[in-house]
Amino acid sequence: MSLKFFTLANGNKIPAISIIGTGTQWYNASKDPTINEALVSQLKHALSIPGIVHIDAAENYSRYPELAKALKESNKPRDQIWITDKYSKFAETPIEHLNSSLKAIGVDYVDLYLIHDPFYENKKYDIVQAWRYAEQLYKEGKAKNIGVSNFAVEDLKKILEAAEIKPQVNQIEYNAFLQNQTPGIYKFAKENNILLEAYAPLGPLSERKGETGEFYDFLDELTKKYGKDQGQVLLRWVYQTGVLPVTTSSKPERITGSSQIWDFELTDDEVFKISKLGAQHKPLRQYWVPQYEKYDK
Repeated sequence: MSLKFFTLANGNKIPAISIIGTGTQWYNASKDPTINEALVSQLKHALSIPGIVHIDAAENYSRYPELAKALKESNKPRDQIWITDKYSKFAETPIEHLNSSLKAIGVDYVDLYLIHDPFYENKKYDIVQAWRYAEQLYKEGKAKNIGVSNFAVEDLKKILEAAEIKPQVNQIEYNAFLQNQTPGIYKFAKENNILLEAYAPLGPLSERKGETGEFYDFLDELTKKYGKDQGQVLLRWVYQTGVLPVTTSSKPERITGSSQIWDFELTDDEVFKISKLGAQHKPLRQYWVPQYEKYDK
């Protein structure tokens, strides 16, 4: 079955999974300018998969040279590549950053541009002004769609009250063990037609550490029923909860596997049971812990 899409609030369609990102294990914390050839290879592998390939990047990851090299060495046309970029506050403004990253990547626009977080206490402007910068980039066509990341309900309310163009996306940490990064964010986003994207959707597997129990037993049942691995089952669960999974891997076979979740469908009861068993588990939060761990008490 071919790739599926979500329709954003502005009517544009976004590929319903991002199979390759330049963060997580690829994150260049030291800002080493040396090209990571392993990442280039992985990006090129993803770009060799038929259909539109959704790539997730960010200012904070410092991996634009790798993305630029992979794009240059790929035969996939630009309209078959969806590029998400994020402003992480290293540049003074979202405008300054996107102009710089477009040049670094070697493209004229990004398909989605996100404000990476809502924490602007140390900037000369607030998140409303940050959003106005994003709106300007949208009007200029440098960002075909705009949104936010790691925003809580109160942050989104501030934006929606002032926005000329509403956020199309909120990318949050989301998995079966963390179904609300912040209180009520899932319901609020749905009610306001803001698509949620899930980063770290496979946390229950990557952070499992030998854990057993009913949740994992049920995943095993589903892998046997559908002939898929546990990662594919969880990515499919994310999609069927109406959330776009954003995943990546250092293994080519995992990248390919992530693109192969469209030829099976969980039943409503199975989706509900994964959600129910996941909600009973201790919250699994790997990112923005200092800001949001207070909600895990």
